[in-house]
Amino acid sequence: MSSPRCAQRRSSVRRLNGSRIEDGVVAGAVAAVVSGLPSMAWELARGGDPLRATLAVGSMALPRERRRERLVAAAVPVHLGVSVAWGVVLARVLPRRPSVAAGAVAGLATAALDLGLVARRFPAIRSLPLGPQLADHAAYGAVVAFVLARRR
Repeated sequence: MSSPRCAQRRSSVRRLNGSRIEDGVVAGAVAAVVSGLPSMAWELARGGDPLRATLAVGSMALPRERRRERLVAAAVPVHLGVSVAWGVVLARVLPRRPSVAAGAVAGLATAALDLGLVARRFPAIRSLPLGPQLADHAAYGAVVAFVLARRR
């Protein structure tokens, strides 16, 4: 039989894990909104399409689609889902009050997996310039860390 003290410890562990998940979901969602700004700014500066990366993400879900509005619509849940998932992971692995720099490094680590392994299977993602994509990931991680530090 479990003592009341053991039950209290298990309950506090569940609350800790639950709050980490909640913190990660919130941080990932906030970061999803702003993390594309570096690549968007890059495209604007060079006279390109500011939605290029968004359209590429949409093509992951709809690989044969060419209509911009459908690709943008498809990109939203894909990007949000990936961002929230990484937010939960980073909430678990980053220190309790992570620095923005630690978050940026963690964002670059996610880039190694996102861009180096998974997204390389998708031609539209593969065609994106690497520098702005790395900047997007670093910005993502920095924002996640910022939000996590404020929530904890």
